[in-house]
Parts: sequence; C-alpha cells; structure tokens
Amino acid sequence: MEKSPEFEHPVKAFGWAARDTTGILSPFKFSRRATGEHDVQLKVLYCGICHSDLHNAKNDWGLTQYPVVPGHEIVGVVTEVGNKVVKFNVGDKVGVGCLVGSCRECDSCTKNLENYCTKQVLTYGAEDIDGTTTYGGYSDIMVVNEHFVIRWPENLPQDAGAPLLCAGITTYSPLRHYGLDKPGLHIGIVGLGGLGHVGVKFAKAFGAEVTVISTSMNKKKEAIELLGADSFLVSRNEEEMRGAGGTLDGIIDTVSAVHSLSPLLSLLKPDGKLIMVGAPDKPLELPIFPDLITGRKVVAGSLIGGLKETQEMIDFAAEHNILPDVEIIPMDYVNTAMERLVKSDVKYRFVIDINCAVQK
Repeated sequence: MEKSPEFEHPVKAFGWAARDTTGILSPFKFSRRATGEHDVQLKVLYCGICHSDLHNAKNDWGLTQYPVVPGHEIVGVVTEVGNKVVKFNVGDKVGVGCLVGSCRECDSCTKNLENYCTKQVLTYGAEDIDGTTTYGGYSDIMVVNEHFVIRWPENLPQDAGAPLLCAGITTYSPLRHYGLDKPGLHIGIVGLGGLGHVGVKFAKAFGAEVTVISTSMNKKKEAIELLGADSFLVSRNEEEMRGAGGTLDGIIDTVSAVHSLSPLLSLLKPDGKLIMVGAPDKPLELPIFPDLITGRKVVAGSLIGGLKETQEMIDFAAEHNILPDVEIIPMDYVNTAMERLVKSDVKYRFVIDINCAVQK
C-alpha cells in the first residue's frame, strides 16, 4: 500500500501545496528523508516565487503530479549534516536552486553541467533517487545532497538574494558561455521582468553597454534611472528599431510570450548572438533569410547553469552587490501573489518569508 506524503519519510515537514489545476496553495503536511551521510538538512528561511512555480501549480505544461510543493529559489541555514559531508557545517548559510540531483557520471555532469543531465532531479515535482516525489522550498525544511547546495556569502542578503538561484543563473550563464561578458560589448536585454532586470545588472557589472528592449515605453524610466541601462528601445517602434540596427553584439531574450525574432536579429552586428532564455508555450518563427544568414548570426538557448557556475554566479553577485528587486511576502499571501504575478504586478520578484510565516 502506497504511503501518504506525511509518512513516506521519518522527518516531518510542513509547507504549502497545490492539489489541482486551480493552482491554489494551502497548508500541507509531508515528510523529508533522514539526513544521509552526504546530505545537508537546512531550515528554509526564504524562497523566491518563479513564474514556473505558477505554471507547475496550474499544470500549464501538462507535467504536474499533485500535490505539488513549489519553490526552487531557496535560502536557509544548515541544521544537520551527514557524517561524510565536507563542504558545510551546522549554522552555515546556504542556498538550493533548481536541481537536487543528477547522475554525476554522464558527459554533462563531468563537465559541471548537471543542468543538462538527462537524469537530473528537479527540486520539486520530480522523481527522487528513492522513487518518491521531490517537494520544493515553500516549506520549512529541506534535505539535499551537499553537491547540490550552494555556499551563501556572508555579505549577500538571503531574502533579496533568493531569486538569484534561478533568475540570476538563467541570465548569468548565457552571458558567460556565449562570450557576452566582456567589457565594452553592447548587450541587449529583451523584457524587463524577473529575469530581464537581473540580466541588466549582470551585463552592467561585466562592463557592457546595455540596451533594454521592451514593448512598453512605460518601463524606460526604471530601466535607465533605476537599473542603470544605457539606452531603451520600444520594439513596436519601427523607426527606433531601424535606427539601432546592427549595433548589438548580443541579446538575451527573456520573454516567454510568442513574439517575432526578426526585429531582434536586425539589431545584431555580424556574428551577433541572440540567446533565448524565455520559454514561449508555442513555437516561434525563425527568419533564416535574410535576417540570420546574411550576418552569420546565431540563435541559441540556455537553461540555468551547473552547480559550479551557480556558485560562481552567487560569489560574483556578492562581490558586485547585485541583488534582484523584490517584494517580501508572508506565506499566507502566496495565492494573492500568484494572481498578481499573472498580471505582472510585481517589481520584480516575490520572495516568501518562510521563517516567520509557516506554522505547523
């Protein structure tokens, strides 16, 4: 007979879960595994809300198995370590991102690219190594293999820093991998939301000249005055777009809605790179001629980062004082936050204060 989530494992846990396609989250009792010899147990203090949490709660991608406890932008403090753990001690500040497991043996894993392992274990809604379901950070405790735990710098605030574990690495990784991290380059950031605003901050820290590309003129002031972008383009303004043609070395496209790539490709210099990190729910048209081949341009994708690169990103953020702009909320506000997220009514990420909000 299959055990209920509350009795699958010996360690009692408490969080908030969605139980059907309404996506409404409510209190949920479940359990975590005992701390294994290579495991770290942590008390969750803060957890960011990613847009993918909303999609998973509502089963928008058709992959959700209920009940689901979302959350993969998790920060907290270590409360217990296994007897073979070497990286962490009780009391350390730590983070957990989108992954809690991988095969550790494949080509991707041996290259520190666990995010591309075909046997990766996502932080929630996935099958764990013991066959049970993983539950995320909208909860009071986590138990994670130390390899998938991030050391948290002392000078980096845990609350505002939480979204770096997804939004941060999602924009940092393509800038680094595709060589768009060099001083003096001209980088475009498409979309000024949870991903885009962090992308602006990383690109500026790398020494780039940054242009924000948005459908709305309303975001120009905040892009330039608040985030430090150098220029702003309204993608629907054909005259503006033509005037900026051939000026960008690279573009990070964070938009998850269906949109045209042709105007973006026209902004690139020869050998320019358009990197997709947003996830539209329908295929986009790729204009091969003349937009792509006449300039030897590249359209590519990127998905979060491996654990080594995620630690590098967190350390870089601490060194350069890069933090997402967040709104801290209590756990019992989460359903309202999800409704606001649908309307893009947040600048720019929600972070749940788990420590003061979760009540058993």
